[in-house]
Amino acid sequence: MDNSRIINGPTSPVFETTTCTERDLQSTSLWNDFLSLVKIGIVNSNLITAFTGIWLALYFTNQNFIDSIDKVLLGMLGNAFVIAGGCVLNNYIDRDIDHIMERTKTRPTVTGSISLIKILLIGLAFSLLGLILLLCASIPAAVYGFLGLFTYVVLYTLWTKRRHPINTIVGSFSGAAPPLIGWAAIDPNLSIEAIILFLIMFIWQPPHFYALAMKKCEEYRKAGIPMLPVVRGFAVTKKHIVVFVAALLPLPFFLASLGTVFLTVSILLSVGWFILGLYGFIMKDDLKWAKWMFIYSLNYLTIIFVLMVIVTI
Repeated sequence: MDNSRIINGPTSPVFETTTCTERDLQSTSLWNDFLSLVKIGIVNSNLITAFTGIWLALYFTNQNFIDSIDKVLLGMLGNAFVIAGGCVLNNYIDRDIDHIMERTKTRPTVTGSISLIKILLIGLAFSLLGLILLLCASIPAAVYGFLGLFTYVVLYTLWTKRRHPINTIVGSFSGAAPPLIGWAAIDPNLSIEAIILFLIMFIWQPPHFYALAMKKCEEYRKAGIPMLPVVRGFAVTKKHIVVFVAALLPLPFFLASLGTVFLTVSILLSVGWFILGLYGFIMKDDLKWAKWMFIYSLNYLTIIFVLMVIVTI
């Protein structure tokens, strides 16, 4: 009997197991690369704010969620594809510097696991599909989606990111667009509440990203990215952070119609963040303080936007 045929034959359990395992690993790796390419964490976090915009638009215009499910889905999917498309294009453009930074060196644009032409096509296709979906919801939603995408890809990634520390402020416009897009998908006529959602997101981003930039300062310096901590130092950066956090303090009062619970929690969170910011002027370990500020900012945003939905159910 030819034992090699038993072991190596095409019907051998060992052969089948090995092949399936390799195939599964390849599929998993490709899926992980895709998620990295679209920056799934950014997509998910922005969809939270987009849904809040949609939900509050329904609430303030007395529309039923089920009756408006078509616009809800168009707003969410449109947002998701526009954000993912912008992130893919950002990765494509930054492929020459991503290998320098620890948190970006495993992206498919660096490892070559996905060809650059495919990455470019994915970015363009996702962006176009997202804008079409938003257009089906409302013209203003598509306009805001395009402005957010244009700001992120052109004004931020291509222009200011490598030239001026104002890059964070420019990028904040695109990061603040999702709740505005979501609201416009339901109600094209923006109310003061929609503007406040935009302002919360816009003002939240500089202290959030400045704290991250402090943590990753040397990596940004090595990559030649003129983030504020790199160009102006930690002392100036801390002042900017505190000023932006202070600017958030009055905004919850414009959403007082959401009730006492929301107003109380949001004020306490804002004041807590401001106090933590001030503590940075006496704390000796700047990087540890930056880590605290970064973590607080994530919890602040999540709690604020989720709470807006909970109190209006």
